[in-house]
Amino acid sequence: MHRTFLAVAVALLLAPPAHAADEPPLSRLAFGSCAKQDQPQPIWDAIVETRPQLFVFLGDNIYADTEDTNVMRAKYGQLADQPGFRRLKEICPVVGTWDDHDFGANDAGAEYPKKRESQQVFLDFFGVPKDDPRRTQEGVYSARVYGPPGKRVQLILLDARYFRSPLKTGFQPGEPGEGRRGIYAPNADPAATVLGETQWRWLDGQLKVPAEFRMIGSGVQVVADEHGSEMWGNFPRERERLFRAIREARAEGVVFISGDRHLSEISRLAADRREGPGYPLFDVTSSSLNAPSGNITKAGVRFANEINSYRVGLTFFDVNFGAIHIDWDRPDPAIRLQVRDEKGAVVLQQRLALSQLRMQSPRR
Repeated sequence: MHRTFLAVAVALLLAPPAHAADEPPLSRLAFGSCAKQDQPQPIWDAIVETRPQLFVFLGDNIYADTEDTNVMRAKYGQLADQPGFRRLKEICPVVGTWDDHDFGANDAGAEYPKKRESQQVFLDFFGVPKDDPRRTQEGVYSARVYGPPGKRVQLILLDARYFRSPLKTGFQPGEPGEGRRGIYAPNADPAATVLGETQWRWLDGQLKVPAEFRMIGSGVQVVADEHGSEMWGNFPRERERLFRAIREARAEGVVFISGDRHLSEISRLAADRREGPGYPLFDVTSSSLNAPSGNITKAGVRFANEINSYRVGLTFFDVNFGAIHIDWDRPDPAIRLQVRDEKGAVVLQQRLALSQLRMQSPRR
């Protein structure tokens, strides 16, 4: 028996990597952002209980805020030592992109001087092989397709930090009571970029890869564009370019997942918006894994007043993680976009059929 077990183990080690077509469908995944590595992270227990097949970090995976890579590695070590995070890694792969604090500095972009070194520390933490393209390219963007034909899920993780142009300050709030809290104004400079031309060309190609459902992960929100904090809306030309890229590639089944905000909400760009692809674009924002925000009432309820005309439902300010469940057994697969609290209870949900993420007519 021992020899048989050893033979099987050796065969598995020597076997070529499984192709997406050989994998079971990806039907349960979880995601989140903003994890204070030096504070308790009990939320991992609830995430593990959902038995995700994949976990996606969407940035601020640690709060490095340093140009010292030794300090950065030590902070990643604190995350790695979290008991719940270790249990998560035992049951599913963990992948991710970054945002400003794990990139290296608050609200930083292309000007951050240690971005090359920070990239290698990030890739080391995620166990990215030495021959992976991310080891030599500029930026941590990546993509992969999971599952067999007819049930393919593409995960595209964008790098909205490495190439990003400087932010423009001077945001003018609206009337009192509108709740706008940020400081950034739209940067309409035609030369300003979020992804950089190399990453844009890569994304154009990825959007043409066959898949039934696509998740595009971004450290900052994509759809919401009114609050004045960090978001794609700080660069309106780039935001429009992203929507146009989806439309022109005729990429169907796209949903955005994002983080950063220390709040959670589901936003929707309506199907009839001309800049969209002809079907609704949802953006599920999940933040924070262990650092809640908002004001607290006497009843212990967290709240804040922030404008978002794209919001579907409410905003959740307490500790949370995101989840997407896909029921592939239905003739028209059902997709549940969720935000769950520290105990795993669903606090926000948008349920839709995959057919709702299909282009209904040719777009110009």
